[in-house]
Amino acid sequence: MNQHFDVLVIGGGPGGYVAALRAAQLGRTVALVDKERPGGVCLNWGCIPTKAMLRSAEVLETVRGAEEFGVLTEGVRLDYSAVLQRKDGIVSRLTEGIAHLLKANGVTVVNGHARFTDPHTVAVHETGPSPLGGDGPLYAAPPTQQPARETLSANDIIIATGSQPLMPDLPGSDLPGVITSDGAFLLPEVPARAVVVGGSAVGAEWASLFRTFGAEVTLVEMAPTLLPAEDAEIGRTLTRSFTKQGIKVLTRHTVTAIEGEGGGEGGGDGLQLRALVTDANGQPVETLPADIVLFGVGRRPNTAGLDLEKAGVHTDDRGYIPVTDRLRTNIPHISAIGDVTGRIQLAHVASHQALVAASVVSGHDERIDYRAVPAATFTRPEVASVGLTEAQAREAGHEITTARFPFAALGRAHAYGATDGMVKVVANRSSGAVLGAHIIGPGASDLIAEAALAVTHGVTLTGLADTIHAHPTLGEATMEAAMGALGLPLHTAPVRRRG
Repeated sequence: MNQHFDVLVIGGGPGGYVAALRAAQLGRTVALVDKERPGGVCLNWGCIPTKAMLRSAEVLETVRGAEEFGVLTEGVRLDYSAVLQRKDGIVSRLTEGIAHLLKANGVTVVNGHARFTDPHTVAVHETGPSPLGGDGPLYAAPPTQQPARETLSANDIIIATGSQPLMPDLPGSDLPGVITSDGAFLLPEVPARAVVVGGSAVGAEWASLFRTFGAEVTLVEMAPTLLPAEDAEIGRTLTRSFTKQGIKVLTRHTVTAIEGEGGGEGGGDGLQLRALVTDANGQPVETLPADIVLFGVGRRPNTAGLDLEKAGVHTDDRGYIPVTDRLRTNIPHISAIGDVTGRIQLAHVASHQALVAASVVSGHDERIDYRAVPAATFTRPEVASVGLTEAQAREAGHEITTARFPFAALGRAHAYGATDGMVKVVANRSSGAVLGAHIIGPGASDLIAEAALAVTHGVTLTGLADTIHAHPTLGEATMEAAMGALGLPLHTAPVRRRG
């Protein structure tokens, strides 16, 4: 059976389902092919489930310190099975909500693995088992060898198949208990000892989660600071915070091999793991015992098995699909969005690309702009940023001014009980235009929205400083940082100038 549509979307993540909804709202007939529940990695195996679990960790930490707030508790303990049950319930409710939205907007949803047969047509095959087995994710599963169930054709096709965690090809990387973030969701209990390799958002979040739940955690990052994509000052601040929490942080180090022996505690099939750590010069420095070793060191695109060559779609040497600022591939009627483009691998970027791509295939002239993309890492404390780091601004040739406002000087932060961290602003010295903002501390992921608006629309330091902020709120920290950058600090001591 063949069905024809105006728009065919391959992949149902935060890029794919948003593209399908917007194209349908713009009057197109739309089909969406996906391998599992709507929402993709973000909703099923990434953003939402980790944040649900991190919220459980936050509640646990708050209750443990409740006496500080005048609340007496006793017998506080973690029920990890209940944490997982709550996480699963949240994911189910949200995926069901997206399925309802797709149906309400008239999108035809087809379950299965899509493979191109020509530039306008895909064959839909049954999806094979998860590479992790059992209840593992299906988004990276190959198709079965059975003949295609049906074919779908369209005037325009949007590829939104996402990415999957990268497992380095190291000695011992195939041992039981050596996992990526996907495998972490399948752990039935909190590991006693965890080695997390990679200090970017994924690794840092899992390290924070495991530690709060009681694990002994070592976090290994080859860059000089944690969160290497963030402002270096923020990475150093997070390292100090993690160290105070009992996380062992090894920057400028890497894991080069993993060994295992039977009869030990934990580690999948009763395997005791040992992670071999080397320094920046490649010299062995330490062997870390572990029950699990979690790699959070990057992702690779889900382009294998799409038969892109039959559509004539080009990929780069890493398998990503290059696109224009209108999200077009080298084949004009085929677009690509989200992680598979290799641009900025964040769910909200995929969704914004989806809105642009859906508008473009519906006849509108829109383009994507990546200059003000906010990012958030949901560690304890949270980290968020937008725009240029201090180093990037200098490298771009800007004469800059910077300022920091510590949460320790903010009344709401004291009332909230979280005073670690700061808001840092980076601005052009002559124009005052805000070039970037970097936050570590309570509510960072929400506070970054104001800074993103400032960077997007060219708001100046004066504009931020002159905006009346409600008191007492965490958002006042952004206003205070802007005042400091103008040389008019209010609730911090004035900077002493030489000469």
